[in-house]
Formats: sequence, structure tokens, C-alpha cells
Amino acid sequence: MDFQIGSFKEMKNQVGREIGLTDWLQIDQDQLNQFTQTTTGLPRTPDIETASDKISFGKTMGHDYLAVSLLYYFLGNHLTLSRGTTMINYGMNKVRLLAPVNVGSKIRDKIFFTHVEEKANGILTTTSHRIEIKGQEKPALTAEILTLFLEP
Repeated sequence: MDFQIGSFKEMKNQVGREIGLTDWLQIDQDQLNQFTQTTTGLPRTPDIETASDKISFGKTMGHDYLAVSLLYYFLGNHLTLSRGTTMINYGMNKVRLLAPVNVGSKIRDKIFFTHVEEKANGILTTTSHRIEIKGQEKPALTAEILTLFLEP
């Protein structure tokens, strides 16, 4: 079920509500290579893959920030915006990187709506995220994301 972004009063009544649990997303080697090249400008080298294989017990370890970068992707897929409403990344309060995401892993995001604040230029929300790794009890990360919604 999508979470409707409405008026400040409507949103205040939704604090504490689960926004959703996303579908599983598989992290593959190509995705990791593209992320590495985009963030560093360098191709992923066999030396880096070999070193990370040793650290993560035979699997290529993904960059923690690849999972962090997917937070807004997951959130955006669970929100319904009123026509003309703009969603702006306002920052993060907390991010904790708890477990590596290896190539071949499947991850999903469990999202909660935790705070709303009226601002002169819109509505500032806080959502709590828990990126889960399929088959593991420990999450990859937890985070609090700030989003500013501007109405037309």
C-alpha cells in the first residue's frame, strides 16, 4: 500500500505508521561496478575484488554507500504525491552501517514514518529505514532520512 503525502494535519496523524516493506532487490556485480565507477571515476579492478573476497568469505563485498544510495529509491516507490508536489532530499539524521551487502545478496527496506514538522516552505518529514539482507538476521543498515515536500 502506498503512503499518501497530504496536508500537515493529515500527515501528523500518520506518525508511527509503517510506510511499507519493499520488494527484494538483488545486488549484482554489474551494479557494483557501475556504482564504483560513478563514485570514484575508476573501474573496479581485480585487485580490489580479490581483497574484498578475502574479507567477506569468498563473495565480493559491495560498497556500504550503494545500499545508502538506494534509500530514496525505496522511499519514492512507496509514496503517493499530490499532483505538483515536489520531494526534496533534505539530509540524514543517523546512518549506521551494520553488515556488508555482498554481490548476489537481496536487500529490501522496511520504512516507518516517524516525524513531521511544518516549515514555511513545505512539510519536513523523517522516515526510519532498515535495509534487510535476505537470509540474515542483522540488517545491512539503519537510517533516518529527512525529506522536504513542497506543494505547488
